[in-house]
Amino acid sequence: MEVRIGVQNTTREIVFETAATADQITKEVEAAVKNKTLLSLIDDKGKKILVPGESLAFVEIGASEQRRVGFAG
Repeated sequence: MEVRIGVQNTTREIVFETAATADQITKEVEAAVKNKTLLSLIDDKGKKILVPGESLAFVEIGASEQRRVGFAG
């Protein structure tokens, strides 16, 4: 699952792949914004991403793209 996170007052986005489902990510984001706590997500390489809930501009959750191998015909 690809996740893009926009943070207020920054021009760069945080983009990463995760094994978490869209529902799991949505629940984590909702809780962080509601409770003004850290959003804590783990990418598919085991890195932890922490973002203050009150600093979130947006979170985009999308399906991971299948990477093609070889030549497209």
